Amino acid sequence: MAIEDAKQNSETRKTPETGTDSGELGPSTPPLENGDRLTRDEFERRYDAMPDLKKAELIRGVVYMGSPVRFGKHGEPHARLLTWLGMYATSTEGVRLGGNATVRLDWDTEPQPDALLRVEAVAHAGSRVTADDYVEGAPELVAEISSSTVSYDLHDKMDAYRRAGVKEYLVWRVEDREFDWFLLREGDYVRVAPDADGTCVSRTFPGLRLAVAALLAGDMAQVMVELQKGLDAAEHAEFVASLR
Repeated sequence: MAIEDAKQNSETRKTPETGTDSGELGPSTPPLENGDRLTRDEFERRYDAMPDLKKAELIRGVVYMGSPVRFGKHGEPHARLLTWLGMYATSTEGVRLGGNATVRLDWDTEPQPDALLRVEAVAHAGSRVTADDYVEGAPELVAEISSSTVSYDLHDKMDAYRRAGVKEYLVWRVEDREFDWFLLREGDYVRVAPDADGTCVSRTFPGLRLAVAALLAGDMAQVMVELQKGLDAAEHAEFVASLR
Protein backbone atom coordinates (compact mmCIF):
# COMPACT_ATOMS: atom_id res chain seq x y z
CA MET A 1 0.00 0.00 0.00
CA ALA A 2 1.52 3.32 -1.00
CA ILE A 3 2.58 5.69 1.80
CA GLU A 4 0.60 8.55 0.27
CA ASP A 5 -2.56 6.44 0.21
CA ALA A 6 -2.07 5.44 3.82
CA LYS A 7 -1.68 9.07 4.88
CA GLN A 8 -4.79 10.13 2.99
CA ASN A 9 -6.89 7.33 4.42
CA SER A 10 -5.68 8.01 7.96
CA GLU A 11 -7.14 11.50 7.76
CA THR A 12 -10.66 10.24 7.11
CA ARG A 13 -11.07 6.84 8.71
CA LYS A 14 -11.98 6.50 12.42
CA THR A 15 -11.38 3.63 14.78
CA PRO A 16 -14.63 2.06 15.96
CA GLU A 17 -13.30 1.69 19.50
CA THR A 18 -12.29 5.27 20.21
CA GLY A 19 -13.63 7.46 17.42
CA THR A 20 -10.14 8.94 17.03
CA ASP A 21 -8.13 9.02 13.85
CA SER A 22 -6.83 5.59 12.87
CA GLY A 23 -3.51 7.34 12.15
CA GLU A 24 -2.65 6.98 15.87
CA LEU A 25 -1.12 3.76 17.19
CA GLY A 26 -2.32 2.77 20.62
CA PRO A 27 -4.07 0.02 22.59
CA SER A 28 -6.94 -0.06 20.10
CA THR A 29 -4.65 0.07 17.05
CA PRO A 30 -1.56 -2.12 17.54
CA PRO A 31 1.16 -2.07 14.87
CA LEU A 32 1.27 -4.64 12.10
CA GLU A 33 3.56 -7.59 12.73
CA ASN A 34 4.71 -10.40 10.48
CA GLY A 35 2.40 -13.37 10.86
CA ASP A 36 -0.59 -11.42 12.17
CA ARG A 37 -3.88 -13.04 11.16
CA LEU A 38 -6.32 -10.27 10.26
CA THR A 39 -9.36 -9.39 8.25
CA ARG A 40 -8.80 -7.07 5.31
CA ASP A 41 -10.53 -4.17 7.09
CA GLU A 42 -8.35 -4.57 10.20
CA PHE A 43 -5.23 -4.89 8.05
CA GLU A 44 -6.02 -1.60 6.30
CA ARG A 45 -6.84 0.12 9.61
CA ARG A 46 -3.48 -0.80 11.13
CA TYR A 47 -1.65 0.05 7.91
CA ASP A 48 -3.22 3.51 7.96
CA ALA A 49 -1.77 4.02 11.43
CA MET A 50 1.78 3.36 10.17
CA PRO A 51 2.47 6.02 7.50
CA ASP A 52 6.22 5.28 7.49
CA LEU A 53 5.66 1.61 6.60
CA LYS A 54 6.76 1.03 3.02
CA LYS A 55 5.24 -2.38 2.28
CA ALA A 56 3.00 -4.96 3.90
CA GLU A 57 0.72 -7.53 2.33
CA LEU A 58 -2.21 -9.64 3.47
CA ILE A 59 -2.17 -13.09 1.87
CA ARG A 60 -5.07 -15.37 2.78
CA GLY A 61 -5.47 -13.59 6.10
CA VAL A 62 -1.78 -13.58 7.07
CA VAL A 63 0.40 -10.44 7.20
CA TYR A 64 3.73 -10.45 5.36
CA MET A 65 6.09 -7.50 5.76
CA GLY A 66 9.02 -6.91 3.44
CA SER A 67 12.64 -6.56 4.47
CA PRO A 68 14.85 -3.65 3.35
CA VAL A 69 15.17 -3.60 -0.45
CA ARG A 70 18.65 -4.17 -1.89
CA PHE A 71 19.72 -2.56 -5.15
CA GLY A 72 21.00 -5.53 -7.14
CA LYS A 73 18.57 -8.12 -5.83
CA HIS A 74 15.42 -6.05 -6.13
CA GLY A 75 15.77 -2.36 -6.97
CA GLU A 76 17.49 -2.74 -10.35
CA PRO A 77 15.49 -5.78 -11.54
CA HIS A 78 12.31 -3.97 -10.53
CA ALA A 79 13.33 -0.96 -12.63
CA ARG A 80 14.02 -3.19 -15.65
CA LEU A 81 10.65 -4.88 -15.30
CA LEU A 82 8.81 -1.56 -15.09
CA THR A 83 10.74 -0.22 -18.08
CA TRP A 84 9.62 -3.16 -20.22
CA LEU A 85 6.00 -3.11 -19.08
CA GLY A 86 5.90 0.69 -19.13
CA MET A 87 6.84 0.80 -22.81
CA TYR A 88 4.06 -1.65 -23.56
CA ALA A 89 1.46 0.30 -21.57
CA THR A 90 2.56 3.60 -23.13
CA SER A 91 2.05 2.10 -26.59
CA THR A 92 -1.26 0.38 -25.77
CA GLU A 93 -4.17 2.75 -25.24
CA GLY A 94 -6.61 1.21 -22.78
CA VAL A 95 -3.97 -0.66 -20.73
CA ARG A 96 -2.59 0.74 -17.47
CA LEU A 97 0.57 -0.13 -15.56
CA GLY A 98 0.92 -0.06 -11.78
CA GLY A 99 4.03 -0.48 -9.63
CA ASN A 100 3.74 -1.38 -5.93
CA ALA A 101 0.02 -0.64 -6.02
CA THR A 102 -2.22 -2.27 -3.43
CA VAL A 103 -4.72 -4.76 -4.88
CA ARG A 104 -7.86 -5.79 -3.01
CA LEU A 105 -8.09 -9.29 -4.43
CA ASP A 106 -10.73 -10.62 -2.06
CA TRP A 107 -11.82 -10.34 1.57
CA ASP A 108 -8.68 -11.88 3.09
CA THR A 109 -6.02 -11.06 0.49
CA GLU A 110 -4.51 -7.66 -0.25
CA PRO A 111 -1.10 -7.92 -1.96
CA GLN A 112 1.14 -5.16 -3.25
CA PRO A 113 2.65 -6.61 -6.44
CA ASP A 114 5.85 -5.21 -7.86
CA ALA A 115 4.08 -4.59 -11.17
CA LEU A 116 0.67 -5.13 -12.74
CA LEU A 117 -1.01 -4.58 -16.07
CA ARG A 118 -4.75 -4.09 -16.20
CA VAL A 119 -7.29 -3.39 -18.90
CA GLU A 120 -9.15 -0.14 -18.33
CA ALA A 121 -12.21 -0.76 -20.52
CA VAL A 122 -15.10 -1.92 -18.33
CA ALA A 123 -16.28 -4.47 -20.87
CA HIS A 124 -12.91 -6.25 -20.77
CA ALA A 125 -11.50 -5.54 -17.31
CA GLY A 126 -11.15 -8.00 -14.46
CA SER A 127 -10.49 -5.19 -11.99
CA ARG A 128 -11.50 -1.63 -11.27
CA VAL A 129 -10.10 1.40 -9.46
CA THR A 130 -12.23 2.23 -6.43
CA ALA A 131 -13.38 5.63 -5.22
CA ASP A 132 -10.54 5.62 -2.67
CA ASP A 133 -8.03 4.85 -5.45
CA TYR A 134 -7.22 1.17 -4.90
CA VAL A 135 -7.28 -1.63 -7.46
CA GLU A 136 -10.07 -4.07 -6.64
CA GLY A 137 -10.40 -7.45 -8.34
CA ALA A 138 -7.91 -9.38 -10.43
CA PRO A 139 -5.56 -7.48 -12.77
CA GLU A 140 -4.97 -9.37 -16.00
CA LEU A 141 -1.20 -9.64 -15.37
CA VAL A 142 0.88 -9.49 -12.18
CA ALA A 143 4.67 -9.60 -11.89
CA GLU A 144 6.85 -10.09 -8.81
CA ILE A 145 10.57 -9.81 -8.11
CA SER A 146 11.48 -12.82 -5.98
CA SER A 147 14.67 -13.78 -4.20
CA SER A 148 14.52 -17.51 -5.02
CA THR A 149 12.29 -20.53 -5.55
CA VAL A 150 11.67 -20.80 -1.82
CA SER A 151 9.92 -17.43 -1.73
CA TYR A 152 6.23 -17.27 -0.93
CA ASP A 153 5.77 -15.61 -4.33
CA LEU A 154 5.70 -19.15 -5.75
CA HIS A 155 3.56 -20.60 -3.00
CA ASP A 156 0.88 -18.80 -0.96
CA LYS A 157 0.88 -15.64 -3.07
CA MET A 158 0.80 -17.57 -6.32
CA ASP A 159 -2.15 -19.58 -5.06
CA ALA A 160 -3.96 -16.37 -4.07
CA TYR A 161 -3.50 -14.94 -7.56
CA ARG A 162 -4.69 -18.21 -9.08
CA ARG A 163 -7.83 -18.30 -6.96
CA ALA A 164 -8.60 -14.67 -7.80
CA GLY A 165 -8.30 -15.28 -11.55
CA VAL A 166 -5.12 -13.35 -12.47
CA LYS A 167 -4.62 -14.54 -16.05
CA GLU A 168 -0.83 -14.26 -16.24
CA TYR A 169 1.66 -14.35 -13.40
CA LEU A 170 5.35 -13.52 -13.87
CA VAL A 171 8.04 -14.21 -11.26
CA TRP A 172 11.66 -13.09 -11.69
CA ARG A 173 13.78 -15.27 -9.38
CA VAL A 174 16.81 -13.03 -9.19
CA GLU A 175 19.20 -15.25 -7.23
CA ASP A 176 18.31 -18.27 -9.36
CA ARG A 177 18.67 -16.23 -12.58
CA GLU A 178 15.33 -17.61 -13.76
CA PHE A 179 12.14 -16.03 -15.05
CA ASP A 180 8.86 -17.91 -14.64
CA TRP A 181 5.84 -17.04 -16.79
CA PHE A 182 2.57 -18.70 -15.81
CA LEU A 183 -0.71 -18.72 -17.72
CA LEU A 184 -4.05 -19.44 -16.03
CA ARG A 185 -5.70 -22.33 -17.84
CA GLU A 186 -8.77 -24.19 -16.56
CA GLY A 187 -8.27 -22.85 -13.06
CA ASP A 188 -4.59 -23.70 -12.70
CA TYR A 189 -1.30 -22.09 -13.66
CA VAL A 190 0.74 -23.70 -16.43
CA ARG A 191 4.26 -22.58 -17.24
CA VAL A 192 4.81 -20.74 -20.53
CA ALA A 193 8.07 -21.83 -22.11
CA PRO A 194 10.12 -19.47 -24.31
CA ASP A 195 9.99 -20.14 -28.03
CA ALA A 196 12.98 -21.23 -30.10
CA ASP A 197 14.34 -17.67 -30.02
CA GLY A 198 14.14 -17.48 -26.23
CA THR A 199 11.10 -15.20 -26.26
CA CYS A 200 8.00 -15.44 -24.07
CA VAL A 201 4.78 -14.07 -25.53
CA SER A 202 1.70 -12.95 -23.59
CA ARG A 203 -1.60 -14.65 -24.41
CA THR A 204 -3.56 -11.90 -22.67
CA PHE A 205 -1.81 -8.78 -23.97
CA PRO A 206 -1.12 -9.15 -27.70
CA GLY A 207 2.24 -7.69 -28.62
CA LEU A 208 3.81 -8.12 -25.19
CA ARG A 209 7.01 -10.01 -25.93
CA LEU A 210 9.97 -10.64 -23.63
CA ALA A 211 13.52 -11.63 -24.58
CA VAL A 212 14.11 -13.51 -21.35
CA ALA A 213 17.88 -14.00 -21.57
CA ALA A 214 18.38 -10.34 -22.45
CA LEU A 215 16.35 -9.22 -19.44
CA LEU A 216 18.29 -11.46 -17.08
CA ALA A 217 21.57 -10.15 -18.52
CA GLY A 218 20.53 -6.52 -18.19
CA ASP A 219 20.51 -5.98 -21.97
CA MET A 220 17.53 -3.64 -22.02
CA ALA A 221 18.28 -2.51 -25.58
CA GLN A 222 17.58 -6.04 -26.82
CA VAL A 223 14.53 -6.31 -24.56
CA MET A 224 13.12 -3.18 -26.23
CA VAL A 225 13.96 -4.47 -29.72
CA GLU A 226 11.99 -7.65 -29.08
CA LEU A 227 9.09 -5.76 -27.55
CA GLN A 228 8.95 -3.42 -30.54
CA LYS A 229 8.41 -6.42 -32.80
CA GLY A 230 5.24 -7.15 -30.87
CA LEU A 231 4.11 -3.53 -30.86
CA ASP A 232 4.52 -3.38 -34.66
CA ALA A 233 2.48 -6.55 -35.22
CA ALA A 234 -1.05 -6.48 -36.60
CA GLU A 235 -2.41 -8.34 -33.57
CA HIS A 236 -1.35 -5.49 -31.31
CA ALA A 237 -3.16 -2.93 -33.44
CA GLU A 238 -6.27 -5.14 -33.43
CA PHE A 239 -6.10 -5.43 -29.63
CA VAL A 240 -5.88 -1.66 -29.18
CA ALA A 241 -8.84 -1.20 -31.54
CA SER A 242 -10.88 -3.73 -29.55
CA LEU A 243 -10.28 -1.78 -26.31
CA ARG A 244 -11.81 1.32 -27.82
